[in-house]
Amino acid sequence: MYVPFVDLKLQYRNIKSEIDASIQRVLDSASFVMGPHVEQFEKAFAGMNGAAYCVGTSSGTDSLHLALWAVGIGRNDRVLLPVNTFIATAEAVSLCGATPVFVDCDENFTIDVAAIGDLVASGPPVRAIVPVHLYGQPVDMDAILDIAGTHGLIVVEDACHADLARWQDGAGAWRTAGTAGSAGAFSFFPGKNLGAYGEAGAVVTNDPALYKKMRHIHNHGSMKRYEHVMIGHNYRMEGIQGAVLSVKLNYIAEWTRKRQEHAEQYRRLLENVEEATAPQVLAGRTHAFHLYVVRVQAEARGELIKYLQAHGIATGLHYPTPLHLQKAYAHLGYKKGDFPKAEKFADEILSLPMYPELTETQIYCVVETMKDFFVGRIRHG
Repeated sequence: MYVPFVDLKLQYRNIKSEIDASIQRVLDSASFVMGPHVEQFEKAFAGMNGAAYCVGTSSGTDSLHLALWAVGIGRNDRVLLPVNTFIATAEAVSLCGATPVFVDCDENFTIDVAAIGDLVASGPPVRAIVPVHLYGQPVDMDAILDIAGTHGLIVVEDACHADLARWQDGAGAWRTAGTAGSAGAFSFFPGKNLGAYGEAGAVVTNDPALYKKMRHIHNHGSMKRYEHVMIGHNYRMEGIQGAVLSVKLNYIAEWTRKRQEHAEQYRRLLENVEEATAPQVLAGRTHAFHLYVVRVQAEARGELIKYLQAHGIATGLHYPTPLHLQKAYAHLGYKKGDFPKAEKFADEILSLPMYPELTETQIYCVVETMKDFFVGRIRHG
């Protein structure tokens, strides 16, 4: 059975008439950059997340850079972030002229909060923390906010995997990933849970002054044409992306529920597969399951990927090389062994197919094929 890693063509076919009509309205109005379709999306996306404000952007990377720029991160600042994340998290820090300070992960792939506490308490001064809700699992934000509050640190959340992921705060209230810090950055890359038809992103905030500053920066420092009150950039969302995302917002809750159901089916089927460790959903959190990432023995992973591929099953690796071992960040002076958990997991992780349209039969096929591989491996030595 063929099981793609993600099936964007199928998703499009399911909502084709709505998408086509929405795009046609952009074409008819010629509102190609920002405009009413983007404004509609911004308002709806802010509301969905329980945030006061939203700025639509040109990508998730731009969202991160915009948020960090707007909160004042700059040269000589040090910013904590997990070492096991996509490079965009660190790039946004570097683009501000600041220095990324990497932190190891915990058993659930998210940033090690205890390590943050140690770095803040005993290391050189730190200005901000960028927690990443990796794969869709919310970080322990209560602990992050406690550390930030104690030490006067800025928190900008990387929620680029985490549309509609939620966590329960100490008061028992459920909060949406991306809304606890000064700002939260989102990505709408086509393969994301809420995917555009091209590059797009957003930043949410509850701070009116920060919102106003981001509005200026993302449009060349301007709120009125040809009047520029500050140096900014072009991080504007295109009208077609706003139109596409506005349609998809009507489905994201259902799609998230389906992802969670698929994850539960995977978990049940993998319970007795000793060779694979399924991800956990931590207490007081809901996982968005942008990715369904299992761990397998490092020495078996390469052959397992080939075996699954030979049987029509696509997989992914997110992410195979931690940032401290990337050539782009060699200048920071980290070395192999500095982040043992992230390094170990990087050799073991395997992303299985995960998308709303996935069927129970396809999930069963994925797990049964994995079982066949492990049985054959044991049999042959």
